[in-house]
Amino acid sequence: MELYEKVSYQVSELVTEQYSTSFSMSSRLFDDSIRADIYAVYGLVRIADEIVDTYRNDDAKELLTRLEVDTYAAIARGYDTNPIVHSFALTAKRYGIDEVLIRPFFESMAMDLETVDSYTVERYETYIYGSAEVVGLMCLRVFCGGDEAQYRSLVPGARALGSAYQKVNFLRDVAADHDELGRLYFPGVTYGHFDEAQKARIVEDIGQDFAQARSYVSKLPSNSRRAVSLSMLYYGELLQKIKATSAETLKQERVRIGGARKLWLLTKVTLGVVK
Repeated sequence: MELYEKVSYQVSELVTEQYSTSFSMSSRLFDDSIRADIYAVYGLVRIADEIVDTYRNDDAKELLTRLEVDTYAAIARGYDTNPIVHSFALTAKRYGIDEVLIRPFFESMAMDLETVDSYTVERYETYIYGSAEVVGLMCLRVFCGGDEAQYRSLVPGARALGSAYQKVNFLRDVAADHDELGRLYFPGVTYGHFDEAQKARIVEDIGQDFAQARSYVSKLPSNSRRAVSLSMLYYGELLQKIKATSAETLKQERVRIGGARKLWLLTKVTLGVVK
């Protein structure tokens, strides 16, 4: 069982490294004691996202439901034959990640399988909570290591940061989401009429999320503070680049931060230039 556990966490790490270079880079700065657990959270999130974003068959909802059911069963049993589910279950059991956080995530993933012409404000907020904010709260559970008072005090910051990241992703992926998946998440915005004024309002909203989250970073446990600082730097620069990019250009290409710049940000945080 020890070997299977080790391999399961390695699989989640591999998924993280292959799917997200920016998150993988930030993960290097997590303390050794929690890094594997963060990979486990990301691994489960990633394969659920894979079902709703790239799998094209009619049984996608069935597969997503099965993954959710298997996840709950694995947490209760302490074992699953899927290495990614197995590693997540062990981490969830260790840190108290339960259905209160897991269920909203799967509910948001299921929303991506529905055909919706436009998002209402309520649907938008529900989706962001389940797809991003609760993922931040899962990670926060790991950061706090069972300290309930510390966890509760940091919840607003974790939620705000998850919200900011998701909205940035929505903006930079606006072309792919529309062209490949037929989605546009922003309420009151249509793809054909997405313009500078609408983009500016969204950027301002994201800035408010970042401002709230920033006030909590210094209060994070030392096991995660530098990694979160790096991810905030990266997404902050991404937001500024989006701000400088026209709405019309965003509808044609994905804004990126180059590898050399990512390494420079990593160096700044590693050397303590940014804490």
